[in-house]
Amino acid sequence: MAAKREKTIVVALGGNAILHPGQRGAIPHQLENVDIACRHLMKIISMGKYRMVITHGNGPQVGNMLLQNEAARNLTPPMPLEVCVAATQGTIGLIIQQTLANHLRAGGLKHNITTVVTQVIVDKDDPAFKKPTKPIGPFYSLNEAQELRRDRGWDMIQDSGRGYRRVVPSPRPIKIQETRIIRNMLDSGEIVIAVGGGGIPVVREKDMSLRGIEAVIDKDLAAARLAEDIGAEILMILTDVEQVMLNYGTINEVAIDRMTAGEAENYMMEGQFGEGSMKPKVEAGINFVKTGGEKTIITSLSKAAEALEEKAGTMITSVT
Repeated sequence: MAAKREKTIVVALGGNAILHPGQRGAIPHQLENVDIACRHLMKIISMGKYRMVITHGNGPQVGNMLLQNEAARNLTPPMPLEVCVAATQGTIGLIIQQTLANHLRAGGLKHNITTVVTQVIVDKDDPAFKKPTKPIGPFYSLNEAQELRRDRGWDMIQDSGRGYRRVVPSPRPIKIQETRIIRNMLDSGEIVIAVGGGGIPVVREKDMSLRGIEAVIDKDLAAARLAEDIGAEILMILTDVEQVMLNYGTINEVAIDRMTAGEAENYMMEGQFGEGSMKPKVEAGINFVKTGGEKTIITSLSKAAEALEEKAGTMITSVT
């Protein structure tokens, strides 16, 4: 009798798995946080049921790199945004790769782990390029913002009453460029870390060459695209709450154990989920199951293993 095939799971680590609120981004803090995250990932790996791809956020790390760009702009040429995304993919990938390998080694398990610096193709005609909305980098005064608009052509907005920030496009992911490489690695027994920070945004030119472009791709939508492209069965989005809530923050708050893609779309139309928080996670979950994925799970890092056994979290499926 043939052995049962392991299912492929894409685990999207939330930002709090790498950097907690209030922390400035020192490497020792990131190592400590990732160590905790890897202990929870080990619970899933130890089940022996899943081939795993790990994705992660990089917002604070890119923000710090942009600050370094500004502080040293008279000493060294600043790096374009897409290069900052690539650099943080490598840095965070190293931290996760090394920490998880150490845990696997200590547990007597195989520890083949590879980080793939991943490009994500977007449409150069995506409407997002005409209306940048994603704030990045440091806050500036009004005078500084006006100078940056004039001298660099940046789009600037007032953000959270704390000053002015640059905004960049957030186009939708179309295709993961390194899909074949990631599939081959999974087939050879690797755990793969990929599509960090939503991936490096690139556009395809008429001659089929790729060109980096200054933008930020939503990391949850990119994780769903990756899961679809590699034929994963499960997308797990880890955040700082155990379940998706209806009427969040009110006395009528209700946790959702399970919902179909159709039900989730109806909740979205009702405005149930926050634009910058739960909405992109639910949207990513809908996209994945509507394109053939078995299920999306949204839960907290500490409940990840339990959620795979349907003892925690919120599950999105194509049918009831």
